[in-house]
Amino acid sequence: MVKPKIIRKLAATKGIDESHQHDKYFSRAVSKALEILEFLQNETNSMSMNDIAKRLQLSKTSAFRLLKTLETTGHVTQDARGQYKLAPGIHAVTPTQWLSKLVRIATPHMQALTQMTTETVSLAALFENRIEVVAVIESPQVIRMSNVVGHILPPNASSLGKAITAFQSSAGREKLLRSFKIYRFTDRTITEPRELEHEYESIRTQGFAVDREECADDGICFSVPVFGLNEEVSAAISLSMPKFRLRGQEQETSIIAALRATASTLSRDL
Repeated sequence: MVKPKIIRKLAATKGIDESHQHDKYFSRAVSKALEILEFLQNETNSMSMNDIAKRLQLSKTSAFRLLKTLETTGHVTQDARGQYKLAPGIHAVTPTQWLSKLVRIATPHMQALTQMTTETVSLAALFENRIEVVAVIESPQVIRMSNVVGHILPPNASSLGKAITAFQSSAGREKLLRSFKIYRFTDRTITEPRELEHEYESIRTQGFAVDREECADDGICFSVPVFGLNEEVSAAISLSMPKFRLRGQEQETSIIAALRATASTLSRDL
């Protein structure tokens, strides 16, 4: 069986930009096979060949050949109904193509938000057992809230972490919390399980998350989820600022509206 790290290496070498498809060495079959693996990773239930073909815009013949190849090489398996899912041990495939597209599409919108608000805008994505910052546009102001690409976010404290964790299944939330652990960063950090579940429920209801000095004193961060197929959430976008620059409810409402508009554009384009 090919290990996940090998799949990641293969994914990293594939054409993740449409321009690569005009390269004489580009293999559409390999690209589509990797798309199938990434697609199945994001599905909680097994999928029929017809559904996979429709969702990835493949002919039934192409879908059949690719799925049979992936089954033969041990990357996917069929259940009793003949539907497909990732084989055991292949659940750590990093969605390289999706992640590259997410950052590419999000960057100009993040830059526009920072230009409009003069505050730091960040993008985070869900990986196998963590939530990680994947893009940052820093505020031009001398005093600012900063972020770092590659930073792993606490699912109980950061607005990005909470915005993504809240929309996972109960098992998914537990996995993220167990992996990162529940740490107290300030005296406002939520650490009690019942209070944390209530926080997630509120986030799902209102559609956004706020970090009010839960990760760092004097820092405020607003975040909204980016919805994908079947309303799953694998990314979120945020705006961070020093507490002293937040002037009141009207400004909060304006920030959240701008973040929601950006997230909606990302969801549509993805």
